[in-house]
Amino acid sequence: MSSETLEFQAETRQLLQLMVHSIYSNKDIFLRELISNASDALDKLRLESLIDKDLEADTSDLHISLEVSAEDRTLTVRDNGIGMSRDDVVQLIGTIAKSGTAEMLRKMRESKDAAAKQELIGQFGVGFYSTFMVADKVTLVTRRAGEKGGTRWESAGEGTYEIEPVDDAPQGTSVTLHLKPEDPDDQLHDYAADRKIREIVKHYSDFIAWPIRLGDAETPLNSMKALWARPRSEVSDEEYHEFYKHVSHDWTDPLETIHMKAEGTFEYEALLFIPSRAPFDLFMREGKRGVQLYVKRVFIMDDCEALTPQYLRFVKGVVDAHDLSLNISREILQQDRQIQVVRRRLVKKVLSTLTEMRESKEKYLGFWSEFGRALKEGLIDDADNRDALLDLLLLPSTASGELTSLRDYVSRMKEDQKDIYYMTGESRAMVEHSPHMEAFLAKGYEVLILTDPVDEVWVERITEFDGKQLQSIAKGQVDLGATETPAEQQEEFAPLLQWLGEKLQDDVKDVRLSSRLTTSAACIVGDEHDITPTLEKMYRAMGQELPRTKRILELNPTHPLVTGLRSAFSAAPDDEGLVETAELLYGVALLAEGGELADPARFTRLVADRLARSL
Repeated sequence: MSSETLEFQAETRQLLQLMVHSIYSNKDIFLRELISNASDALDKLRLESLIDKDLEADTSDLHISLEVSAEDRTLTVRDNGIGMSRDDVVQLIGTIAKSGTAEMLRKMRESKDAAAKQELIGQFGVGFYSTFMVADKVTLVTRRAGEKGGTRWESAGEGTYEIEPVDDAPQGTSVTLHLKPEDPDDQLHDYAADRKIREIVKHYSDFIAWPIRLGDAETPLNSMKALWARPRSEVSDEEYHEFYKHVSHDWTDPLETIHMKAEGTFEYEALLFIPSRAPFDLFMREGKRGVQLYVKRVFIMDDCEALTPQYLRFVKGVVDAHDLSLNISREILQQDRQIQVVRRRLVKKVLSTLTEMRESKEKYLGFWSEFGRALKEGLIDDADNRDALLDLLLLPSTASGELTSLRDYVSRMKEDQKDIYYMTGESRAMVEHSPHMEAFLAKGYEVLILTDPVDEVWVERITEFDGKQLQSIAKGQVDLGATETPAEQQEEFAPLLQWLGEKLQDDVKDVRLSSRLTTSAACIVGDEHDITPTLEKMYRAMGQELPRTKRILELNPTHPLVTGLRSAFSAAPDDEGLVETAELLYGVALLAEGGELADPARFTRLVADRLARSL
């Protein structure tokens, strides 16, 4: 094949432009990213050679070399690792295979704030593309281990790249940067100077497990000490932070560092991090999760899902187990008893760390705003740690604009209050203005406002906290300490309630008087175990058709519309106009809770006719 000129994928092209004109102040990190990629390639070759004994690859001196030319103003980062095929190059460099990329780029373009742009770049983890912050042109030559021919790739970071086969490419990958002129005002240093390269490697990549050599020197620039194997007292926060950026490809410091060592029947070390910011793909199906797994310092796999549950997918880091096989598979890991023990210990340690973090209100609020939604998923999936997770919840409530814990809610409960009240819905405004709230607000009862989609699910699984029942104010009968509806009133309304039940039988399963309304005429409630309308919508959006749930229409016996309807029905029960009034009453109650009318056109016609008659 001869040389070809190909176009970058649209999103890749936009990202490259952002890098070329980057406002990111710390441009030194481009070298950290290239060395990190080279280290990954060496890890993968060593693992591949252990698994495939027939792989034709030289593993005698695995290392990373850096070559600078002050005269040509070039910097080359070279490794003799796994390398890439031509298809790998096109897929990994010509395309950003991440869902959500377009949305991330849109936010980045629209952001006027330089700090916000830097944060978005960090959340994305752009890796290789950061080279275009410091280079006018980048040349990559690579050959995959075990293959005969190699590939040469070159681009100036504009709309296209050139790619061609090469016969004499060595095993591994070399990336040559044709450097931009030095520009101190733009934080663009002289990256063709040995001194600057040594400084960057020592600062960002000292812990890399492979030797990093400069030029022909045999002595590596880095110490090559595994951070997780060193006592915590010997490691600085800065070293931890740089290691976190290496394993996560984040550009910001972590919020918290967790260093664990277990000895005995099954030995392992773990170095885990809680990020400061959620990655952009945290709630995407394709998003990566899990920590890196090593066995006796040998890299085994990225994103080891067996070590952390889905709801802790934001946790990054490394687990180094001493007693596993080097060729253990993902499938075997899921069933391995020792791995399950490690997983349980890691989860408990992360949750206990978060509990300690709560002592710093501002710090924990920062964590919750980024990862609270993900943590709530554990209430559904992790019964063993449910109590700890319930204690970590921060939820909006009617008490104030601030978030509250369940324990603080209980401490504020009124003397006569038996239950923890909550309501789910699509937004805070919708919940706050719901007719269901009226009697609770009138009596001064606090109500939790749950608007995350996951809230709809976990409240169905968890019925109590600290001996108090969790009670939806939109379901079942509510006991607000009031006396029951007087028998005389029940008797007065009985004929109307029966008639309404018959006329609205296609939409409701019962009509009754309400104790939860003070100003609205009517509301719609579910039985204790009914699925909520919001959850019903969520299932339908996922393609799961559910049988329609009929709910209960409750009437406010003191509202003029309801008392007027009762009088009109008593006077002329056969009046056809009353059927339309019944429809309107039900429609108004449905709309008040954010529901959807089965026949909006008919409802608006009935409203227009009534308005016309009133003029």
